[in-house]
Amino acid sequence: MNELRNDCFALPPGVNWTPVDEALERLRSRLHPVVGVERAVPLSQVSGRILASDVYAPRAHPPSSNSAVDGYAFAGPLTRVPCALPLVDGRSAAGEPYMGQVPEGHAIRILTGAVMPAGTDTVALEEDCEVVDGQLHLNGTLKAGANRRKAGEDIKAQDRILKAATRLTPTQVSVLASVGVASVDVYQRLRVGVLSTGDEVKPVGSAVTDWQIYDANRPMLSALVAQLGYELVDLGHVLDRAADVKAALERGAEQCDLILTSGGISAGDEDHVSKTLKTHGDISNWRIAIKPGRPLALAMFRGTPVVGLPGNPVAAWVCALRFGAPAMALLAGGEWFEPQGYLVPASFTKNKKPGRSEMLRARVRNGQVEVFGSEGSGRVTGLAWSEGLVELDETAQQIEPGTPVQFIPYGSFGL
Repeated sequence: MNELRNDCFALPPGVNWTPVDEALERLRSRLHPVVGVERAVPLSQVSGRILASDVYAPRAHPPSSNSAVDGYAFAGPLTRVPCALPLVDGRSAAGEPYMGQVPEGHAIRILTGAVMPAGTDTVALEEDCEVVDGQLHLNGTLKAGANRRKAGEDIKAQDRILKAATRLTPTQVSVLASVGVASVDVYQRLRVGVLSTGDEVKPVGSAVTDWQIYDANRPMLSALVAQLGYELVDLGHVLDRAADVKAALERGAEQCDLILTSGGISAGDEDHVSKTLKTHGDISNWRIAIKPGRPLALAMFRGTPVVGLPGNPVAAWVCALRFGAPAMALLAGGEWFEPQGYLVPASFTKNKKPGRSEMLRARVRNGQVEVFGSEGSGRVTGLAWSEGLVELDETAQQIEPGTPVQFIPYGSFGL
């Protein structure tokens, strides 16, 4: 009889563990956008949606040359000082342009954002000006074009301002509005099913015994789907029964574009998610070299992608971000992404073994990255504590305070 191992995360000899990068590339290569297109959706409804086609500017921004400051406009450059320029009667204000021509050697009052009158190209700041008896007195040189915004210096007419597959943010909506784009074509929202499994798992609000736990994964994953801007399909919770799991997956395949499951994906007697995916689907990976995250199922079932997440909440969260988020983005018509990380000095000590990538719950304080005190996959308090992940690659590493490590904020996953 073989002795039990003290380290349950040790790599079993002879097992072919799939590196994270290889697993991600396999997943990416099998996916493509699966949603339809909604035409001419008004800007008030597009924040968080994904563009289905490139957008071109119908006019320039700014449409006319205008003043960047309050002051006085004239034809530059101004090289001979001190000087006095006669003022033209009237002014140019935002929304009320001066319609006449400013004669050479004259100046006119102008306000911020106002169109530059004909015959002017330069503005002197009000603080640098003195007006006496209808004349503008200046005592400093100015180059031609000073304090003026050129027409089209930001966007030229017919410029491509946003490309297809862009997820629209409030600032990008502002860009669309600035050139008069009132509506755009966007992809329909991706429908993502969330399914929990396990005899020991009970929905929140249910009566529980000492050997049962509340379902933290389904609310967590449902909130993730909603925050990423997709349409949630709640597939509920099923017991560890082969027929029930198969029926839930079939229901999900009919209603969803992608299914997220949690639990039941190892090789135990009651791990019916992995068994069902092997028997009735096409499971491509389930032993991926990532911690936490053993095991992880990446599969197809009835033509619908399935990301089978571990049952422990921390592992489910990490794998949902690392594998689920880019997969959902691609299926939804967006771009597959690698989350942007930053090298930050560590404030912790760790002796990492070789063989698997590790994702540590982390946050940045005082210019250094901290990691949660326990790496246990069931420590849900670390999820609320963290603001991102430290990613360590498969190599052996000795990390000391001050060692640069890769910190990935949750915002890099679209949150």
